[in-house]
Amino acid sequence: MPLPQLNLSLQFGTLADAATHRAALPRHQVARCIRHALDADAEITVRIVDTEEGQSLNRDYRHKDYATNVLTFDYATEPVVMADLVLCAPVVAREAAEQGKALADHYAHLLVHGTLHAQGWDHETSEADAEAMEAREIEILAGLGLKNPYL
Repeated sequence: MPLPQLNLSLQFGTLADAATHRAALPRHQVARCIRHALDADAEITVRIVDTEEGQSLNRDYRHKDYATNVLTFDYATEPVVMADLVLCAPVVAREAAEQGKALADHYAHLLVHGTLHAQGWDHETSEADAEAMEAREIEILAGLGLKNPYL
């Protein structure tokens, strides 16, 4: 079965170490991760931001006053998935280092995670939903040749 079509916009905000994050996120790899997590055609914007922008968005839209690794703004799931994924570069880099993971691999996981959220998956509703979402992430990442991010 062919993968869904993806109209991708990849944006980088002002980052102190932009070259590191650009290197970890080549456009073709970002598209590959997202397409493997999609169940339908999509229009998705991925924006890589600094701590200040990440914290501002999380505070304004989720009422949580800290920068988080990925925020998903989902606008539609049918007939086309439409969403913005906002990844906070310093948080992603810190988590990757703390977990002993390659930066590109951690970004891949978060792109898959955010794409699932854009399609209605939610890990905060119940333990069963969290387990189902985690299992789906592991399956998608394995298909991309990546290890289980939860080990």
